[in-house]
Amino acid sequence: MPEVNLYRSGPPETVLPPEPDDALAALDAALTDNDDPVAAIGSVCQRWPTFLAAWASLGDAVDEPALAYAAYRTGYHRGLDRLRASGWRGSGYVRWRNETNRGFLRALAGLQRVAAEIGETEEDERCALFLRQLDPEWPPAG
Repeated sequence: MPEVNLYRSGPPETVLPPEPDDALAALDAALTDNDDPVAAIGSVCQRWPTFLAAWASLGDAVDEPALAYAAYRTGYHRGLDRLRASGWRGSGYVRWRNETNRGFLRALAGLQRVAAEIGETEEDERCALFLRQLDPEWPPAG
């Protein structure tokens, strides 16, 4: 069935607002200057629980698939909340090219990757489709 576009200029696009500078600095420090990055990133998530890049980074940092899944899922769900608060109504673009969207997209991509790893095929496929719907250029180059 052909895709029907009811928008005159294409689907709407949502861009998340930037994170606070102190949150960005704390995550950078947790990622680079720490002997225990999991604990340091976890502290950033605790202090800024809606900081999506922190949740995605926590998922990246843990070795246990179940813990990575939990971190990515938290980032994904917090991201849906932030998208809705930014005007997203369940459809439209959330593109990687907008730096402030990357934490959400990283969490969703991480959730997809771990779902595939643990054999949760339906979640893997659902996340993969959602990523392509949010950003038709997915996956990002590089």
